[in-house]
Amino acid sequence: MIENQSDNIDNKEPETLDQDNNPDDLDLPAVEGQSQVNVDASAAESDDINSEDLKNTISNNDARLEQLEKEHDTLKSQYVRIAADFDNFRKRQSRDQDDLKIQLVSKALTAILPIVDNFERARKQLNPESEEAQALHRSYQGLYKQLVEVLKQQGVAPMRVVGQQFDPNLHEAVLRQPSEEFTEDLIIEELQRGYHLEGKVLRHALVKVSMGPGKQNSQEQVEKDTVEEDIDSEEIVSEDN
Repeated sequence: MIENQSDNIDNKEPETLDQDNNPDDLDLPAVEGQSQVNVDASAAESDDINSEDLKNTISNNDARLEQLEKEHDTLKSQYVRIAADFDNFRKRQSRDQDDLKIQLVSKALTAILPIVDNFERARKQLNPESEEAQALHRSYQGLYKQLVEVLKQQGVAPMRVVGQQFDPNLHEAVLRQPSEEFTEDLIIEELQRGYHLEGKVLRHALVKVSMGPGKQNSQEQVEKDTVEEDIDSEEIVSEDN
């Protein structure tokens, strides 16, 4: 009796175990397959999102790069323009300073030139004979040479005008007279010396200009005709009165 019960128990245990194990064995493969599908779908969706983000990032970077290039070109053009303006300003300042310097020097030297003229007149007019007069003459000639040397150091150079063509930019005609030696508009004589300063006119030369040969008679005839016309006009006025 007891043995039969044991046999029954032994026979039932495997049956119970089979019932317990079969559902688990059937469900596990289904769960694993579904999880794999979900993982693949999530990975694909993640790849799509990453690809879209990468495209947006590249597009933003390209736009930013283009904007930076435009800003660079603008700043470069501004720099070039400012550099050119500064260079022009520097040259203009230097030129203005040079002009101002020349103006100040010209003003000072122009005041000294009459003294040089007096020395030259004295040298031409004086003819010392006594030993004392000759010593005085040598003394003031030494002063004159020192003055001329100072003018040379300042860039002053005298004009050479006799025999040159008259130029109103350099010369000032005081007299015009006929000449058999010089053709018309040539300078016969220098009445007051002119000077250059750094290539510019410091003082115009006062000169006598030739009218050319054969002009004297015609000039006298013109003056004679003018006098006769004046006399005739006076006689007509007297008769009317």
